[in-house]
Amino acid sequence: MRKSARSFYQLPDLGHGHRGRTFRRLLAEAVALVRRGRIPSVAEVAQSAGVSRATAYRYFPSRSKLVSAVIAEALAPVRRAVPQQGDPKRRLHELVDRTYSRFREYEPHMRAALQLALEHQSLEAAGLLEEEPFRRGQRQEILDITLSPLKSKLKPRGYNRLLKGLAVVYGIEPMVILKDICGASDRETEAVVRWMMDALVDAALRERRK
Repeated sequence: MRKSARSFYQLPDLGHGHRGRTFRRLLAEAVALVRRGRIPSVAEVAQSAGVSRATAYRYFPSRSKLVSAVIAEALAPVRRAVPQQGDPKRRLHELVDRTYSRFREYEPHMRAALQLALEHQSLEAAGLLEEEPFRRGQRQEILDITLSPLKSKLKPRGYNRLLKGLAVVYGIEPMVILKDICGASDRETEAVVRWMMDALVDAALRERRK
C-alpha cells in the first residue's frame, strides 16, 4: 500500500479547552525560544509560558518530545504539500516550490533538531544518553510519495538508491553546507538543490536504460 501524507506525525488534537490552550501556549513558547538559536529545557519553556514544571512535563516529558512537537508545528504545511501529480522531476520541483520558503522561515528550528539528533547519537553510542533519543524521519516518506511514478520504471535497488541520494540533498543538511561552508545565499542554495535533484533523477534513468 502506498504511503499517504496523512501517515506523518501530527500534533495531538487536545481541543479548545484548558488542556488544548495549555498545550498551544507551551508549544508557542518553545517555537519562539528555539528561534533564538538554542534548544530550551522543558523547565525553561514552562517558566516562559507561565506554566508549572509539572504541567509542562505532562505534555513534554523530554527534550525529544518538545523538539518533535516544534518540528511538527513548523513543518506541518510541508507534509500536507507533498506533490502527487505530474512526472517525477516536475513533482520534485513542485516540492521545493512548496516547501523551501517554509524551510527558510523555520531554519533555526530545523538546525536545532539536527543539533539534538547529533548530540543524542553521540551520547547513545557512548552509552551516556540519559533521556529518550530524538529521532528524525519522514523525509524518505515525503520523497517516496513524490517519486512514486518511478517505482514501476526503476529496479528496486536503483529506486532505493535514488531515494537515499535525494534524501541527502533535501532538508536542512544541504542548507547548512551550502550556506555555512560555501557562503551561498538562500536563492543559490535552492537552485543548487534543484540542480542536484535533476541530476540524480537523470542518472537513475540513464542507469535503467543501460
